Amino acid sequence: MAKTQLNVRVDEVTARAARERAGARGMSVNKYIEELVRQDVGEAGHAFVQAASDFMKQYESVFAEEFGTEREGRR
Repeated sequence: MAKTQLNVRVDEVTARAARERAGARGMSVNKYIEELVRQDVGEAGHAFVQAASDFMKQYESVFAEEFGTEREGRR
């Protein structure tokens, strides 16, 4: 996959922490930040699916009353 350069300004404490954490994991700061972003995106996706699931559970009876209990493929 092609890479895009992204310049980010952070304070020295944050920069030092990023360098230390990346080093402790045996990776570059670039790879460390890339992994943090991927994890964050994954967590957001998981949170969305969980919220949708909770919504459907909460309003299942409303949907069943409005649309019936037939499911796709069972008519």
